[in-house]
Amino acid sequence: MYGEMMHYYGLSKDLDKADYFETDSFKKTLLSLETAIQSGGIIALTGIVGIGKTTALRRMQESLKASHQVIVSKALATDKRRVNVNTLYTALFSDLPTTKDFKIPTQPEKRERKLQELIRKINKPIALFIDEAHDLHWRTLVALKHLVETVEDAKGILAIIVVGHPKLGNELCKPAMEEVGARAKVFSLDALGQQKLHYIEWVLEKCSKAKVKSHDILTQEAIELLADRLITPLQITHYLSLALVKGHTTGTKPVDRDIIESVLSPDLNALEPKLARQGYGMAVLCEHLNARRSDVKAYLRGQLAAGKTEEFNKKIHKLGIL
Repeated sequence: MYGEMMHYYGLSKDLDKADYFETDSFKKTLLSLETAIQSGGIIALTGIVGIGKTTALRRMQESLKASHQVIVSKALATDKRRVNVNTLYTALFSDLPTTKDFKIPTQPEKRERKLQELIRKINKPIALFIDEAHDLHWRTLVALKHLVETVEDAKGILAIIVVGHPKLGNELCKPAMEEVGARAKVFSLDALGQQKLHYIEWVLEKCSKAKVKSHDILTQEAIELLADRLITPLQITHYLSLALVKGHTTGTKPVDRDIIESVLSPDLNALEPKLARQGYGMAVLCEHLNARRSDVKAYLRGQLAAGKTEEFNKKIHKLGIL
C-alpha cells in the first residue's frame, strides 16, 4: 500500500529523506557553535524533540572534517545514562590518530598521561560530540570539565559538544551544577516559526517527481492547517505521511483539510507531550517533582487535588519551558 501511495501522489522518496532544511536562525546558531568549538570548553546545543539537532550535528561534523582543521570524535554509546568518563576516554582514543598496535590504557593515571602525549603530537583542536546528552548523569557532566582541563594542561584544545533536549540546558543552569554550567556555552535551536509553510512546500517539492507541484499533493488549506497545528520537522513529516496514506485509501487528491484534521492527534499539544518534547518524560518528572508516578499521572490528566496541582505548577513553570 505504501508504494502505491507514493506512486499515487507522485512521490520519489520518503518525506523524512528530504535534504537539509536550514533557516536563518539555524545558520546563525551553528555558525556561533563552530566559532565556539575553536576555543574549546563545554558547549551545549539544545532543542525540542524533532527540531533537527541530530541532522544539524551531522552537518557540522562533516563541515569540521572537511576543513581538516579540527579532529572530530564521537561518543557512540547508545545508553547515555551509563556513559561515564571512562566511556569518553575510549571515544577519544578510538578517534584520535594512533599507531596500529596502540592499546587504550585502562589505568586512570596512565590513561590521562597517554592522552596528553597524543595531544602534544596532534597539535590540533579536538571536538568531542555527545548526542542525547540530556540523559548523562550529573557526575559525568562534572567530569567533562576535568577532561577539558586534562587536554589544556597538554597545551591542547578540547571542545566537548553536548547535545540534547532543553532539559540539558536547565540542568546546567542549576546552582548545584555551577562548576560546569558557569563554564559552559549554551546554544539552542529554535522552532521553524514563520518558516513552517515554506518547509512543508519545500519537503513536498524535494520528495516528489519532476513536474509534480506541492498543490497537486495538498491543498493550500491543508498546508496551512499543518503549519498552524505542528511545530517541528519531525511532526510535519510524520502527520503528513499519515495524511497521504489516508488520502490514498479514500481516493482524495489533493489531500484536503478534512483528511489532515482526521489524522492529527487531539492530544498533540496537551501538557504531557509538551513536557516530553522538552526532555521531561514520566521518570524525569517524578524525580523533578519529588512525587509518585500515580500523582504525576493524575496531574497530567488534570485529576490531581487543587493544592497539589498548584504546587506542581509552580515547579513546572520554574523550568521556563511552558
